[in-house]
Amino acid sequence: MKIGLLPFYLALYDQVAPATGTTLRPFADTIAGELSKRGFEVVQSPACCVKKEFAEAVKLFESSGCHAIATLHLAYSPSLESIDALAGTDLPIVVIDTTMDHEFSAPSGIMNNHGIHGVQDFCNLLLRHKKPFLISAGHWQYSDVLDRAADQLKSAFMAWKLYHSKVGKVGGDFDGMGDFRVPEGTFNMQIAEYTACGEVPAEEINSEMALDREHFEWDNALNEDVLAITLKTSLKIRKWVENEKLDAFTIAFPGINRSENWKTVPFLECSKAMARGIGYAGEGDVLTAAVTGVLAKVFPETSFTEMFCPDWKNNRIFTSHMGEINPAICANKPYLHEMPYSFSDTGNPVIATGCFKAGKAVLVNLAPGADGKFTLIAAEVTYGVPSEYPKTSNCGWFTPDKSNIADFLENYSKAGGTHHLTCCYNANISMIRDWAHLLNFKFTEC
Repeated sequence: MKIGLLPFYLALYDQVAPATGTTLRPFADTIAGELSKRGFEVVQSPACCVKKEFAEAVKLFESSGCHAIATLHLAYSPSLESIDALAGTDLPIVVIDTTMDHEFSAPSGIMNNHGIHGVQDFCNLLLRHKKPFLISAGHWQYSDVLDRAADQLKSAFMAWKLYHSKVGKVGGDFDGMGDFRVPEGTFNMQIAEYTACGEVPAEEINSEMALDREHFEWDNALNEDVLAITLKTSLKIRKWVENEKLDAFTIAFPGINRSENWKTVPFLECSKAMARGIGYAGEGDVLTAAVTGVLAKVFPETSFTEMFCPDWKNNRIFTSHMGEINPAICANKPYLHEMPYSFSDTGNPVIATGCFKAGKAVLVNLAPGADGKFTLIAAEVTYGVPSEYPKTSNCGWFTPDKSNIADFLENYSKAGGTHHLTCCYNANISMIRDWAHLLNFKFTEC
């Protein structure tokens, strides 16, 4: 993740107290170093005082491919100098509200520690210009402010990424399925229809089969010829994803058939792609595919799934999908086997199945609403692994952390949640809430 660090300063101080600048400007280097330690590639502008300098800084960040801007008030800075450039950029903004000194006990320290009222001036103008922002306040060295700012910058990255996602489609749409359907051009997503990328050499299939022996538990009856057909189909998808530089893709299995030259359904590659951080959703759902791809960039243990059945007696909900699961979230080594398949005119696929592992997760759904509005729904849940479960199916059982399943299901549907979900293990729901804020989505926690 690449961020721009924008230090704010006041031109007047360079005229009346030039020595102050030699003390304060290096503080921006300190914060840049701290952000780099937290995994960010930092593009730092010089301290900016006037409109021209702020405009040049924002242009630098945009041309450098930054995903967000972190602001740092070294001193008071009048907001009318910065607001046009900052409110006018598509880059999300995170305000770091901190100062050099931990303790302030005498007016002699004012010049080094008074940036907070510049922050107040700036944030007021951001609100009046309807520019969403996030803010973290605290001492940079003696609080967790930079850790919180780092999480907010990741949320900002997710906001940027949703509007810069390229999503592929295979097999068209699932006729009649409407809850996740959105108009073309939503969030400026680029949509790429599948195009064949040539033949897959036998040596690539053999190499992939060798990797599958390492990564999966094989069914004793698995036919290598059947697996080879699945792998050839899977590698066709992989080449297309790589050639198109896709962030995510979706497959509508009714459109996978022999008349379109599909010898089987590439469910296995859908699973493997999620393990590589590529977003995925079924049934032509470009929206959930994009959301899954964005979340996977920040929370690697992420998988597409659906809520299938309630277990009223045990207060838990069963999650699954036909043949796709991220192997990284499976409780045990996934089971590789041939799946009897009759849902479209093509051959049986080989799939990898597993049980969602025990642990804390956040379920996320982006729900389209009336008048082009969206609600981002999130729920903290706990997955448990039963002592016995079917090896040949993808399966998971979760319990909502904050309600029983009856209330949970009611609230989820009242919020408009679709039947497609993204499951993120070890996710931070505050970051997801901040993501919604930056995108002007309604946020609902179930």
